[in-house]
Amino acid sequence: MKIQDDIKLDFADVLILPKRSNLDSRNQVQLHREFQFKLLDKTFLWTGVPIMASNMDTIGTFSMADAMHRHDAMCAVHKYYTVDEWDINMSGWMRNNAGQCSVVYTMGMGDSSKNFQEIEKAERILKKHHSVNFICIDVANGYTQKFVKYVETIRGLFPDKVIIAGNVVTREMTEALILAGANIVKIGIGPGSVCTTRKVAGVGYPQLSCIMECADAAHGLGGYVLSDGGCTCPGDVSKAFGAGADFVMIGGMFAGTDEAAGELTDEGKEFYGMSSAAAMEKHSGGVATYRAAEGKKVFVPPSGPVDGVMQQVLGGVRSTCTYVGAARLKDLPKCTTFIRVNRQLNNIFT
Repeated sequence: MKIQDDIKLDFADVLILPKRSNLDSRNQVQLHREFQFKLLDKTFLWTGVPIMASNMDTIGTFSMADAMHRHDAMCAVHKYYTVDEWDINMSGWMRNNAGQCSVVYTMGMGDSSKNFQEIEKAERILKKHHSVNFICIDVANGYTQKFVKYVETIRGLFPDKVIIAGNVVTREMTEALILAGANIVKIGIGPGSVCTTRKVAGVGYPQLSCIMECADAAHGLGGYVLSDGGCTCPGDVSKAFGAGADFVMIGGMFAGTDEAAGELTDEGKEFYGMSSAAAMEKHSGGVATYRAAEGKKVFVPPSGPVDGVMQQVLGGVRSTCTYVGAARLKDLPKCTTFIRVNRQLNNIFT
């Protein structure tokens, strides 16, 4: 048994220190970034706003992808769509202003037979819809050696695709996945609003420190990180970028939107974690006897089109940049100084 007693921080533990700025207006801030990826042809560049809708089945819908592309952002379409549904939904309208596809293909990992099915399905879809440049290999626990080998296999099968792999929360596994062939490591265990892994398994890592440490490790190897989970408001998205995240994935903030697929009831719009009993009942016939549910189901108020939420998010990030003098989103980590606080909000009227 070991104890690491240095302090680890979450979004709620800090605020961003304002600094003198030469920016006169939020509209001077450039939120688009240009990315080149290790192991891929140097002529391939992705340009856009590095915000991604989550691959949860209530969030990662084709309707969400259609909306996100209008903001030059992306959507990780969930893995439960069939080949036929891909064929029906994919068309040229899901390209951003740079002409690049805004859809990320998501795949999982299971036992050997499931692996074969996942790979066969990916090959069928990506061969036909070759404009899809990103693959997200999504598992709850990215720490198994089997997962590292699986990333190596997918890299070998799809040498021209940008590979996102996760989830992990530490430097060493970030490095291991990049060395295995991942371009972007998805980081975060337990910070999501409908994830209960920290409660059920006692495992996790405060997301702000996770971003700082994993981004440092990834950038040293020419890779990137995608912060997954923990953002409750636009300010948290800014903090994630300020801490060094290259991409930020959003789930719960989009859960009440029209494009989300949760059932609308008198209680609100349904939203659940992908390791919840609700998700396993829907996709696997129930919770297996050897495991426990590590997610919950909630109902969130309807929030209208996702365009309204994205305007708040993008406007908030632009505001952050003007407070610290970052003319480009890429410059935000260099301009960010975090201050630890014991209370960041006045909730008297909440």
